[in-house]
Amino acid sequence: MSQSASEVVAARPASVEEAAEHLATASAEGRQVRIGGDLSTAGLDRVLEHEAGDLTCTVEAGVRLSALRDALAAAGQRLSLDPPGDPTVGACLARRLSGPLSHRFGTPRDLVLGVTLVLGDGTVASSGGKVVKNVAGYDLGKLMCGSEGRLALIARVSLRLHPLPASTATLVVETDTPADAVRALRRSQLQPSAVDVLHPGRVAVLFEGSAESVASQVTAARTLVGGSEGDGAAWDESRERQGRSLGRLGFAPGDLGNVLTTLDEAVVRPAAGVAYVPHRVGGVPDAAARRLHRALKARLDPAGILV
Repeated sequence: MSQSASEVVAARPASVEEAAEHLATASAEGRQVRIGGDLSTAGLDRVLEHEAGDLTCTVEAGVRLSALRDALAAAGQRLSLDPPGDPTVGACLARRLSGPLSHRFGTPRDLVLGVTLVLGDGTVASSGGKVVKNVAGYDLGKLMCGSEGRLALIARVSLRLHPLPASTATLVVETDTPADAVRALRRSQLQPSAVDVLHPGRVAVLFEGSAESVASQVTAARTLVGGSEGDGAAWDESRERQGRSLGRLGFAPGDLGNVLTTLDEAVVRPAAGVAYVPHRVGGVPDAAARRLHRALKARLDPAGILV
C-alpha cells in the first residue's frame, strides 16, 4: 500500500553528490521538490574546514549553530550569528535569520563568503571560497539569503568568523523614550555589539571586548543614557520574543520613534530597521524584488523544480 503524503519520509542525502543525484532524478521526472520537506540537509552536517588563522570556516548546510559553536570555541572563535532556537546554517541563509548580534556583525548576508549549491536540475554550482563551478554574474551567497529554498539547495557554506570576546557586559535602560536612548547611543563613539529595544519600556545594550574596554564603555553608556548592568537574561528574552513573533516589520532606522508609537509590543533592532511583532504583517514585495526573483528563478531553476 502506498504511503500517504503525511507519511512520506524526506530524502536525506549524506553528500553533495547524493543531493545532486536526487534533484537530477526529480528534474528528469518533472517532479517538484520542497527543500526541508521532500529533501532534508540533516545528513549534511559536517564542519569541513576551519582556517583559524584566516577567521573562516566551511561547513555543510545541515550543521546546527550549537554544533558549530562548540567546534569553533576550542580555537577561541565564533560565528557571530545568534537567532532564536538552534537552526542549521543553511536555514539561517535561506530564511535570513539573525539575532541581537546583527547590530554590529550583520546578518547571514554579511557573514557568508561563498556557497556551494545544488540547482533544480542537479547541477552543482559555487561562488566564493573554493569554486566548483561559477555562475557568472551572481554573488550566490548573498542571493541565497532569504531565498526560502526556492532557488537552490544550499549544500555548503563558507563563513567569516570573529574572535570570542574576553569580556561582555549588558546594560539595561528602563525608559519611556527608547528612541532618544538609541539615538544618543548611535551618535556616540561607543561600539556596542547589540542594541535591542524591548518594547515597551527597555533598551538592552551589549558590550564585548577586553575587560578594560568593556568597563570603560559601560561607564560611558551609563553616563549617557543611564541604566544598570544586568545578566544575559535580556538577550534570552529578546530571542524568545523574536522566536514567537508572527510578523516582521521593516522601517527606516531614523523613524524609530514614530514606529514605536504604532506598536504595543515588539522586539526592535534599530540599526537594521526591523521590528519583530506578535501579529502578522501584510504587504507585497516591491516590483524590483519581484523582477529580481523571476530573473533568478529563470536562471537557476527554469523548470520550476524547487517550490
